[in-house]
Amino acid sequence: MDAPMAPRRRRWLSRRWAPYVFISPFFVLFALFGLFPLLFSGYVSFFRWDAVAGLGGMRWEGLGNYAYVLQLEGLDPTKILTAAFWQDLVSRDFWRALWNTVWIGVVAGLPQHLIAIPLAFFIHTRVGRLRNPLLAIYFLPFITNMVAIALVFETLFSSNFGMVNTVLTGLGNWRIGEFAPLAGVFPTEPVDWTRPDKVPWVVAFVVWWRYVGWNTVLYLAALQTLPRDIYEAAQVDGVSPWQQFRHITLPLLKPMMFFAITLTLIGSLQLFEEPYVLTRTTGGTGQVAETGAMYLLKTAMTDGDFGTASAIAWLMFAVVALLTWVNHRVFKPKD
Repeated sequence: MDAPMAPRRRRWLSRRWAPYVFISPFFVLFALFGLFPLLFSGYVSFFRWDAVAGLGGMRWEGLGNYAYVLQLEGLDPTKILTAAFWQDLVSRDFWRALWNTVWIGVVAGLPQHLIAIPLAFFIHTRVGRLRNPLLAIYFLPFITNMVAIALVFETLFSSNFGMVNTVLTGLGNWRIGEFAPLAGVFPTEPVDWTRPDKVPWVVAFVVWWRYVGWNTVLYLAALQTLPRDIYEAAQVDGVSPWQQFRHITLPLLKPMMFFAITLTLIGSLQLFEEPYVLTRTTGGTGQVAETGAMYLLKTAMTDGDFGTASAIAWLMFAVVALLTWVNHRVFKPKD
C-alpha cells in the first residue's frame, strides 16, 4: 500500500500580492522620507512655527508667510517699467536672493552648454583612443568634494599670492619697450576678489568649471546614439563639418538639450554648495552671492522660522516649474 502523500505547504503569500509586497519597501521609504516631508512643508508654510516649540507651537498664518517673503508692500505697480522699481524690488531679501540665484545660474549655466556641445562634437568626431581618459578629466570636477574645490580656488584667487592675479597682472604689465599693449584689458594691480562686485563672478566661474564636464558627457552620450549614415551621406554630398554640426547635429540634439538645460535650471535654482562654501556661509559682503537655498537655510536655522522657510521653498519650486515649462515650450518638437 502506498504511503500517504504529505500535505501541501500553505503559501503564506499569494501570487497576486507577492509583487506588491516585494516592491513595498521602496514605497514605504519614499513615503517616509520623500512624500511626507514634501506635504508637511506645504502644510507648515501656512503656519508660524519654531520647531523647538514642538507641534503645539504652530500658529495659523494663512498666506501671511508668503506675503512676508514676497515683501510687495510699498511697490507702485504703475512704475514697473522703471529702473527704480526693480532696484527697490531687488533690495528686498527674497528678491535679492532670487536675483543672485538667477544671475549666477545664467552666467555659469549658459557658457556650460555653449562650450559643452561643440566640445562633445569635437571629441566625438576627432578624438580616438584618448576619448575615455579625456572624458574622465572633464568629469573629475563634478565628483570632486566641494570643500576641496573651495580651498583650491580660494588659493588661486588670493589677492596677494594667487595664481590668477599673478597671470592677470603679468599680462597687464607686459611691455614692449615703454608701451604696455594689454594694460587696458588686464589689471596692472592685484584684484581683491572678495569685493562685492567680484564675488558673484568667482562663484559663477567655479560653478561653470564644475559642471561643464558633466554636460559634455551628456551631449557626447547623445551624439553616440545618432545614426552615422546621415553623416556619411552628408560627407558624400560635400557638406562641411560646420554645416553638419549646424544642420544635422544641433537639430538631432534637441531632446538632450532639453534634458540637460532642464537639469541646469533645476540645479541653478537649488544652488547652495558653491556660494555657501566659497563665501564661508555669509553670501559675501552685502549678501551679493546669497542664493535662494542659502536664504532658506538662514531663515530656518538661524531665525528659527520654519513656516517662512517652507514658504520660500514652495516659491522657489514655483519658479523652477515656470522656467521648466518655458524650456519645454522652447524645445518642444514642431508638428
